[in-house]
Amino acid sequence: MKFETPLIQGTLLRRYKRFLADILLEDGREVTAHCANPGAMLGLNSPGMKVWLEPSNNPKRKLPFSWRLVELEEGHLAGIDTSLPNRLVGEALAEGRIAEIAGYENYRPEVKYGTGSRVDFLATGEGQADTYIEVKNVHLRREGDWAEFPDCVTTRGAKHLRELALVAQSGRRAVMLFVVQRTDCGRFRLAEDLDPAYARAFAEARAAGVEAIAYQCAITTAEIRLAGPVPVQDPIGG
Repeated sequence: MKFETPLIQGTLLRRYKRFLADILLEDGREVTAHCANPGAMLGLNSPGMKVWLEPSNNPKRKLPFSWRLVELEEGHLAGIDTSLPNRLVGEALAEGRIAEIAGYENYRPEVKYGTGSRVDFLATGEGQADTYIEVKNVHLRREGDWAEFPDCVTTRGAKHLRELALVAQSGRRAVMLFVVQRTDCGRFRLAEDLDPAYARAFAEARAAGVEAIAYQCAITTAEIRLAGPVPVQDPIGG
């Protein structure tokens, strides 16, 4: 996915009210940008961090800037927009770039299933078991090259795992796909200390037959795309 307009650099002053961030641009202007991320953003929202904004010329927009990237150590980048992973996965599925779930005839987004939920993608094909795919954004890193999820308690995420477990138990295929939106990670694991309930739900889902895969992103100031897979560590308690 290419950014629609060239990104501009700034310095983060503060992130507040979950969806707002004040940024100091290189030309001295202070602007408020939309932050498309309701999570804790641990390690990505410290004042003084270099960030990248996407400007918009749409006069109907209340905020003309969207916060897209954070600059990390040694030139690495992290994407902060939690709405992007589904788009990245959609592109990759259409192009057959996710080997574990390639070769299906159709990939339908936002299909109803479970109890009042919508699965991110339903893969179908003649002679193939229906495959239910849930996508989660990952941008937490605390130790080494480990990417971790979640960065805060996610009751909704645990619900999705329980519903995927029911799918797997019914004989259909269920896949949990974690999208690592940062370039300095080479492995994935759960942040069990931040949400023990999610870790338990994950272990139960895995025992029921839910598959777990993680893919890293290639990120530049021009585009973000899904790159290759990274190893997934099952929960210690699992």
